[in-house]
Amino acid sequence: MLTAKSLFQEIIDNDESFQLFCSIAASGEAQGGWENGRIAALVAPGMRDLAPKITRHGADEDKHGRIFDALMRKRGLEPVPVPPETDYTMLLEQRGIGLAHDKLRREEPLSERDIIVYLSHSRVTEQRAADQMEMLVRYFGDHPELGKAIHMIDNDEANHLAYCHEELLRLNHEGHGRLIQRTLRESALAEIQVYRDVSLAVMSHMGRILRWPRAKAAALATGIHAMYAYERAAGWHKMVDLRMPERRDALGGPAAPAPAF
Repeated sequence: MLTAKSLFQEIIDNDESFQLFCSIAASGEAQGGWENGRIAALVAPGMRDLAPKITRHGADEDKHGRIFDALMRKRGLEPVPVPPETDYTMLLEQRGIGLAHDKLRREEPLSERDIIVYLSHSRVTEQRAADQMEMLVRYFGDHPELGKAIHMIDNDEANHLAYCHEELLRLNHEGHGRLIQRTLRESALAEIQVYRDVSLAVMSHMGRILRWPRAKAAALATGIHAMYAYERAAGWHKMVDLRMPERRDALGGPAAPAPAF
């Protein structure tokens, strides 16, 4: 029976598909680390109190990239180039979601609006990341090779999501509610399209590597389109609601170091 667990198990068990999976994940985390580092350096003058938390966010994502690289090295594998059609971060930027990289490369302070856009975009993408890690913990949390890494990344992603909720609620109370809600909605609707396209691309590459029969590939594609239809109709609302998290000041301390694998 085709399930999410059996699918990931198949990807993990094959060195070439595992290599591609980890390479895509490591690249995305490295991009996120760079983005947060630049945002922390350029944060709006009136919002400098956020800089340490943004720095922590970036440090966590850099750490995740190193963890995925370490998991590959443990198998004697090296990162491979990431196919452009699987580059989630780049495709979101091309749709105008988040802060453009050319803006982050300048030495000009970001505006208060830029920081609200960053936090709103992060709230959407961190929801996706937290949901994915929760699923991986459920299926592979006790895996001898991956379990330790999965639990660490899952805890970090929960912290990132809590931080976004808390800071956006604070800014909402300061009068930025209309901008926050508009940006959250735009980001969520764009994200679910990008996630669908990236999922289809990743599964296409995995199918080639693992030599999936045409019927299996078609069934997976149908499932991805069905998930998109659900998210387009109603599921995106989960990405835009704001509630005070149980974890308060989740990024208030230093990043936890990555363990050895």
